[in-house]
Parts: sequence; C-alpha cells; structure tokens
Amino acid sequence: MAVHALLATAVNADGSREALGLDVVASEDGAGWLAFLRALVARGLAGVALVTSDAHPGLVEAIGATLPGASWQRCRAHYARNLSTQVAKSAQPWVLTLLRTVFAQSGPVEVSAQFDRVVEALEAKFPRAAAHLAEARDDLLAFTAFPRGAAAGVEQQSPGAAEQGAAPAHRRGRHLPRPRRRGPPRRRRACRAERRVDRGPRYIGLEVLAKARAVREPAPDSEEVTATPAITA
Repeated sequence: MAVHALLATAVNADGSREALGLDVVASEDGAGWLAFLRALVARGLAGVALVTSDAHPGLVEAIGATLPGASWQRCRAHYARNLSTQVAKSAQPWVLTLLRTVFAQSGPVEVSAQFDRVVEALEAKFPRAAAHLAEARDDLLAFTAFPRGAAAGVEQQSPGAAEQGAAPAHRRGRHLPRPRRRGPPRRRRACRAERRVDRGPRYIGLEVLAKARAVREPAPDSEEVTATPAITA
C-alpha cells in the first residue's frame, strides 16, 4: 500500500534547524496537510514568518488556515522541475540556468529586474514556459520581503527537496530516518521529530533573524488585520 510521509522542519529562535513533526498518511491531500499542521499548532507552533513548500493540492490553503500571517514561498527546486516540463528536454539546461540567475541576485530590486529579463528571454523561444514562470512570480519571489540571508539560509526549498533532487519517485524518501521497531508508531514519530536536524553551527544568524522579525512587526500606530482563508477538510 502506498503511503506518504509529511515532514516539517524549521529554524527556531536560536537560528538552529529542527524537525517539527513527521507523520505518515494514506493520501497527500488538503485534509492530510490540514490535520498535520493543526497538530503542530496544538503542540505549540507559533510565530511562523515564512513557509516554504511545493504547491501540493490543498497544502497552501492548509498553511493559510493554520498559520495566519505567515508568508508562503514556493519551493524553487520543485518549481524548477515543473518549469522544465514546459520545454523540450534539450532546452531544459538553458531554461533552468536562466531561472537560477534570478535567485543569484544581491537584492530585491535586482531579483525583480532579473525575473523580468528571464521572462522576456523565454517569450522569444518558449512562450508557454514564459507564461508559466510569469504566473508563478509572486510565489517564487516571496522571500524578497525578508532580509538577505533569512530566506537564503533555507534556499527557498522545502524539506528533502535538495536531498531528493531529480531522483525517480520510487527512490525519493530513502534519505528519511528509519524508526526503531520498539514502541507504538506514533510515539516513535514524535520522539524522532524532537531530535535536532542540524547540530552544527546556526543555520541562520541571530542578526538576520532579528531583521526578519522586524519585517513582520506592525508599526506602533497601526493595526495588523489578517484574514484567515476558509478550508474544508
């Protein structure tokens, strides 16, 4: 029977990367993601500024319903594979190289300008790919609202995207740790989720984190109103 592993990692207030939760579901749909994120919130998850993920059906809506106020960044590794399907295989290296130049820029203004140049370059040869990229603009450039280093620290990739790469579907997920056989399954998952993913240096510096918090904090004389999108589970 095919199952799906839902994994959430995060950078905490100390700048260290941690695994928040891991669950196994029968179907990777909106209901599964909603239940998974609600469980994380019930365990105390709060103050989320930016969520990076693929555009799985129902996932973006579940994020909006459970983490109001958090920005959403589309995983650039997953999107690169989506964009490559819009052109012939022989043209994929050139198209993906162009896409990478967008994220190599030094600041928000430069990123936006380079994005426009890439779309213009694609329109001449691959109009379908150009339209696909233009439509995803806001989702791909959400990280530019944060200081340099905050979003770059996680490389705008969802958990496992970098490790999985372009591996076939039947090989993806082999990098996930195998739980021990002792103990109830859900207890094993909870214990493993509490373990630190990266025990080395801080994933993101404290100065960058402080700047990222300042981006989210409203002005003293203003009120922040957040609308929570409706979702049906």
